[in-house]
Amino acid sequence: MNLEPSPSASNSQESAMNAQSENVTRCLSVVHEALADVKAKDIVELDVSEISNVADAIVIASGTSTRHVKALANNVADEARQAGFRPIGVEGELDAEWVLIDLGYVVVHVMLPTARKFYDLESLWRSAPEKVFA
Repeated sequence: MNLEPSPSASNSQESAMNAQSENVTRCLSVVHEALADVKAKDIVELDVSEISNVADAIVIASGTSTRHVKALANNVADEARQAGFRPIGVEGELDAEWVLIDLGYVVVHVMLPTARKFYDLESLWRSAPEKVFA
């Protein structure tokens, strides 16, 4: 009995992985554009694909006030919907000190600087490769 995968099976697996990689890249592009549109501060992207099975990337950004955090989160969710990435969940909108937008491939954290410093998510995911955006 031959238990090795057929060549066509490995090709379909590769194409599925390439499609997911393209979706992650496209989703990240939408997120960065949405954050930049509303002037997010200190945007950091962490590639967690090798250390997490929950998401492929985490984006962390700061807002200057609760109103700014809400505006950033709303813009990310709206732009993601328009691009075809339906948010799985949005949490923390009421207090708006820390709003999480789960886009499946990408999880976005928009935080006030005080909350960001206190929770220090960058340190929790320190083994993930980091990209800083201006």
